[in-house]
Amino acid sequence: MRSRAVLTLTSVVLTLIAAGLYVLVRPTGTESGRTEAGPEEVAQAYLAAWEDSDIGAMSRLVADLPADFAERHLAFSRDLDIESLDLTPGTLKRQGERAAELPFQGVRRIKDLGAWPFSSTLRLILRDGRWKVLWAPETLHPALKDGGRIQFREVVAPAAEPVTRSGARFPRDSGAESYLGALGADSEPSDSGYALEAVRADGTADALMTFAPPSAEKIRTTFSRPVQAAAARALDGVGSPAAIVAVEPGTGEVLAVADRLGGELGGQSAFLGRYPPGSTFKVVTAAALLAGGLTPDSRVSCPATYTPPDGRPFHNAGGQAVPGTITLTDAFALSCNTAFVEQSVRLLSGGGLVKAAELFGFGKSIGDQGSCGEIEPHGTADELASDAIGQHSVLASPLCMALVAAAVQDGSWHRPVMVAGRATRAEAVPLPQGTVTALRAMMRAVVSSGTASSADLPPGTAGKTGTAQAGDGEEHAWFVGYRGKVAFAVFVKGGGSGAKTAVPIAARFLRAL
Repeated sequence: MRSRAVLTLTSVVLTLIAAGLYVLVRPTGTESGRTEAGPEEVAQAYLAAWEDSDIGAMSRLVADLPADFAERHLAFSRDLDIESLDLTPGTLKRQGERAAELPFQGVRRIKDLGAWPFSSTLRLILRDGRWKVLWAPETLHPALKDGGRIQFREVVAPAAEPVTRSGARFPRDSGAESYLGALGADSEPSDSGYALEAVRADGTADALMTFAPPSAEKIRTTFSRPVQAAAARALDGVGSPAAIVAVEPGTGEVLAVADRLGGELGGQSAFLGRYPPGSTFKVVTAAALLAGGLTPDSRVSCPATYTPPDGRPFHNAGGQAVPGTITLTDAFALSCNTAFVEQSVRLLSGGGLVKAAELFGFGKSIGDQGSCGEIEPHGTADELASDAIGQHSVLASPLCMALVAAAVQDGSWHRPVMVAGRATRAEAVPLPQGTVTALRAMMRAVVSSGTASSADLPPGTAGKTGTAQAGDGEEHAWFVGYRGKVAFAVFVKGGGSGAKTAVPIAARFLRAL
């Protein structure tokens, strides 16, 4: 664990700091010297002492030490039955020359109940030439600010608790809470659960965390804790409603769902919501065109505008146009609407697009999540053209589009599964092998030379960007793809360009795995 390694090393420095708040060093070019400890050294020394329950060492690092400092720490651990504490320092932030803050993450382990994660900030101040901790009760936990306190309250809790595939609890603020609650909803309630509450000075309270009974049955889900944590943290700081869904190709097992799309649909919009997928649907359209006779090297036109016979004009984003002809792979990588519209009208008027969509799960039942995507038979060339670029009747959830990407990686489409042990190969829908090979190369081209090439995506990533018109001028941002054994969909409601908005989020997600 990074924090333990760092803090253990710093604890050696602590023994030197404690006596006089300085460390002995040998500066370059001098025989010896003495340098006062900086704010980061003092902060990490304090955290190391805190982890070791060395209140004496902590006290020597605090400015304006409160008289009840030791008792507060002892009572906090005693009253909440804290067995251990692990701390992870963040990045120090200077606030002028005489103040600094170090945000940190902590995990307290409560006897018989498990891990309790929290976040706080260590404030530091320069006093008489030495950095010291400016301690306040909220350093222990933010809920203690302004006279607040933390207490246990016995609550009715489910007798079953969803856990990750490894048996670990889910990371904090995971964005999967609504989905996990649904998994445990069928279990009988128990009267032996506990809620950890933050009680304000006026008596009002908020639940910090609910612990299932120690005897609660563990529902082992398909979720991967590292993948779930990476998805949740990739959405931190995203200003628009957004979601990430990750699935395992080859099984359909859901590895993660971080849903911050709002409270509609019971907080499960990443599964139950239906949105136009825009150009991410060109994965399906490309499969239909390949089945209709094209190859990845077929030459196609990419004019700025194309008008189907007796139809309306279709445009490329930003008026993009490519002189002459390009390959179908290049048209896919550049997300050329006009090329896909023209070829779809020419080759898919007999229903080939709907048939291809069905191979990728559209219209299929996926249990409690309803059907995976929607597409209607087209009646006119305009309707077919619009469907071909993921508009008109085409609607999908982020879950459905993650399954589309997974089907390309694996070569078969699978129904989604959230409870371990329920995936079966019998439910797989195989795709034509030649189509799969071509789609993989085309999705790699999007990352290597196409619309996602400017992002810092990890090597081995393949995908497809999408910007979908959703009415009233709103555009949704999409990026779907896969890397290794993780297929994913990133969706930002009202986020605009998929390349500019969704791809950077995907890059953060994948780099964290």
